[in-house]
Amino acid sequence: MSEVSVPLLVIAGPTASGKTEAAMRIAARVGGEIVSADSMQIYREMDVGTAKPTAEERERVPIHLIDFVPPAQEYNVATFQRDARGVILDIHGRGRLPILCGGTGLYVRAVLEHLKFPPVPQTGVSAPTRDASIRQELQQEAEEFGSERLHARLAKIDPVAARIISPGDARRIIRALEVYRLTGQPISAVQAVDEAPSIDYNTARYVLTAPRDVLFDSIEGRVDGMMAAGWLDEMAALRERGLATSHQSMQAIGYRHLLEHLDGRRDLAQTVHLIKRDTRRFAKRQMTWLRRESGFAWLAPANEFQRRASIAVMSQGAQRLMRGEDDL
Repeated sequence: MSEVSVPLLVIAGPTASGKTEAAMRIAARVGGEIVSADSMQIYREMDVGTAKPTAEERERVPIHLIDFVPPAQEYNVATFQRDARGVILDIHGRGRLPILCGGTGLYVRAVLEHLKFPPVPQTGVSAPTRDASIRQELQQEAEEFGSERLHARLAKIDPVAARIISPGDARRIIRALEVYRLTGQPISAVQAVDEAPSIDYNTARYVLTAPRDVLFDSIEGRVDGMMAAGWLDEMAALRERGLATSHQSMQAIGYRHLLEHLDGRRDLAQTVHLIKRDTRRFAKRQMTWLRRESGFAWLAPANEFQRRASIAVMSQGAQRLMRGEDDL
């Protein structure tokens, strides 16, 4: 099958950097639609704490792949890759510009590089590549020493899988090591997905961030705003529905902290402090991930004037794509 050439504007960056607002402005200018690459905005009923675009904002510009997965349901990057590809092709087929926008680096990489993924562990499945004792041993090690230690081990035995599994994704790392222990083969050789037709993306790629102090101030202000907007009430409602820290959706920054507060583990002031601290740390990890990616132009506006200039730069890149030109 011949390659399909699709123009794709990519806006990545750390949390609270203003990516979505920039993408919406650009989409309105050039006739684009946004494909969210955010692994937590996919969940329904988690609006405040994920900074999900409001209904009013979604009326301004179509935003795809948000607010469609129940919070008790799991969703993986391989499924996102399939869903995102379908949405991007649909947007392009209607003569509009797809804009991939988000801070989940693995989601962005999965789209751009057509990654093949090892299988996701399924609970209750009995197979020769599964052993509960090995899995428990690895889980205990991850809890005690961190998933990064296991990821370093995986990189030695299966560099292909290590490249497409985030160092923080303990569940997938453990699964890959379990398969290797049982079969002697890397999981990347045992099974992979992504049987999609070949797509050639003509991309303009940007990382939108800010100077460290500006970004951290934005993070702190965002957390305060979320709390004022009813984030704690949102978490209380999810808790009433049976959501717990074991659910994938509750790995979103802040939700676990609020759940622990509701369970009496710490007071609200301490909880908000930890959310701000861990959000700053998360932003650092996002930046570290993005620095490893190739082909991105970095924009770090420090004020509104520079922000408008950055949006103008990205808009120019979008217009080149719409004209069928390669990005400069």
